[in-house]
Amino acid sequence: MAVTASAPLPRLSLEEIEHQRLDVLVKGLPPGASLRLGDVGKQGWNVLAGDMPMPLAVIRESVLKANSAWMSAFSAVNGLLIAPHGKTTMAPQLFDLQIADGAWAITVATMQQLAVARHFGVKRVILANQPIGRQEITACFEALREPGFELYCLADSVAGVGLLAEAAKGHAGANPLRIFVEIGFMGGRTGARTREEALAVARTVAGAPGLRLAGFECFEGLHSDTAGADRLLGEVVAVAAAAEGEGLLGPEPMVLSAGGTSLFDRVGEAFNAAAFKRPIVKVLRSGCYLTHDSTAYSAAFRRITLETSLKLPSGGLEPALEVWAYVQSRPERGRSLLTVGKRDISFDSGMPVPLRWYRPGGVMKRPEPMPAGHTVLGLNDQHCHLGTPEESPLQVGDMVAFGIGHPCTTFDKWAVLMLVDDDWTVTGAIRTFF
Repeated sequence: MAVTASAPLPRLSLEEIEHQRLDVLVKGLPPGASLRLGDVGKQGWNVLAGDMPMPLAVIRESVLKANSAWMSAFSAVNGLLIAPHGKTTMAPQLFDLQIADGAWAITVATMQQLAVARHFGVKRVILANQPIGRQEITACFEALREPGFELYCLADSVAGVGLLAEAAKGHAGANPLRIFVEIGFMGGRTGARTREEALAVARTVAGAPGLRLAGFECFEGLHSDTAGADRLLGEVVAVAAAAEGEGLLGPEPMVLSAGGTSLFDRVGEAFNAAAFKRPIVKVLRSGCYLTHDSTAYSAAFRRITLETSLKLPSGGLEPALEVWAYVQSRPERGRSLLTVGKRDISFDSGMPVPLRWYRPGGVMKRPEPMPAGHTVLGLNDQHCHLGTPEESPLQVGDMVAFGIGHPCTTFDKWAVLMLVDDDWTVTGAIRTFF
């Protein structure tokens, strides 16, 4: 299937995942389990019934689908496209959900991630890095031999483009390696630091056979304030305008892209305000919206709803990913120990948040919100230290659901995460490929 700049992506081939065998060597599976991944949702397992060992990572299916649909609607109503960071989940089943909801591409960061995307049938990939090294560059050009496959990657220096251009000499065919010139900022990650450097990169790409200047991009997510993001996005627009003025772009629409989840409103506002003579494809690369979180991204989304001039669909983003654990011990006043730790839940962007608790055995109909005053004090490899008020109802054997921060570093701790319905009955399983 040929893919054009505006063509939707085909749905992925997931039969291989459905047929994978799972057993007790996979974290989260109950003792004695041995079954196809596609049969997990047929077992009638329920988290609250204690049918699965803890810690246990679960995704609330209704919230997941609502988040995906919300971002699809947001992008469409504001004239944007979404190429979500696949590296957030590394779960082709979730890529397929995003594609079904209109994703323009899937974004990756490494050769292994590119291989996973291609293996399951993604036909348009943004490699949000510059390939460096013989193996990495060769893999890019080998991928371009696949009929109908489009690959975009980044470049921020003339030297880097030179490596790609040299490899392109041995690449025969009409499918070029499409390049986004990356714009950076002082103290940030990769990206040209000045407008002059960025234009020099663009000119070098435009003059290299086998390469195609496809557009300009940045990663604004490292900025802690909207003003910094706005300045960076303004530079992307300015460099793109200068390149258009020099006639550096080819026949395809020019892509403008940026990549974070916390400032995606600023991206849309900046790109929608830009005026060009040629058609523009405006691409968000946000990835964490799919499961959202209970800390930083929740705060960022509240800011967006208060400040943005973009159109917001009804509803909004909600946390879908939880990690459940048991209260294992209450060994001293003010502290409980739970069966979840650094091996199971993210901690790089703030400690987990205790959301709700449940006492098995029929005493409670549903989990209840965690009373105020319960705060995670720290994590060991397999233990959570939970600050516990004197009047806390928690007892040994109770279950606690934790909200997470930064979904990327919770997903990468689980080979399989459970999909659950609103009663925490398991409806399926999600396989990751980290």
